[in-house]
Amino acid sequence: MPRLLRTVARTAAIAGTASAVSGRVQRRQARKWGAEDAQAAPQPEAAYSEPEQDIPAQRSAPSTADTLEQLKSLGELKAQGVLTEEEFAAQKAKILAG
Repeated sequence: MPRLLRTVARTAAIAGTASAVSGRVQRRQARKWGAEDAQAAPQPEAAYSEPEQDIPAQRSAPSTADTLEQLKSLGELKAQGVLTEEEFAAQKAKILAG
């Protein structure tokens, strides 16, 4: 049974990391392609111009249950000796900031 829990915890940590990296890559690519599309598109001639409004990007925050599950998995990995104290602190900071 402990082996199964270890495998589940490791899988959860890997899946969470993969999901975070995938989202980051998608956002970067969207920004890059958006900038390229904006440069390629012809600029319309406007009779007047409106000032641009600075609207902060809205990110969807991970749910509390997801965050707690990731922290539990991280704690289990640290308790098993898979993660060092420094690695644990770095990953915990990423999860809490995310």
